[in-house]
Amino acid sequence: QVQLVESGGGLVQAGGSLRLSCAASGRTFSRYAMGWFRQAPGKERKFVAAISWSGGRTYYVDSVKGRFTISRDNAKNTVYLQMNSLKPEDTAVYYCAADGSNYPSFTVIYEYDYWGQGTQVTVSS
Repeated sequence: QVQLVESGGGLVQAGGSLRLSCAASGRTFSRYAMGWFRQAPGKERKFVAAISWSGGRTYYVDSVKGRFTISRDNAKNTVYLQMNSLKPEDTAVYYCAADGSNYPSFTVIYEYDYWGQGTQVTVSS
């Protein structure tokens, strides 16, 4: 059983930066692959980034490569999403999620078992 709480969202101008955090409860956090997803108004929730349980592998949707960086600190039970060079198209509610499967697919939304409540990111022009 894992509970996730996102934080760090807010309003930022285009070109600015934000760092999102996802704090997880539970003693087995290190066993879970972690992902970030986002959902803009009227659109489906989409994959953004993911990281393996060890932190050795990361994955990104093409539109954020070179701008976003996912990382994790298992000792702190926390995963981060550093977002640089933000664009208005990045505006969405951002959710973190945990995947406890033996062989996670990382980018597939229905593979994730636990979800946070989301944090709003708004990028203005």
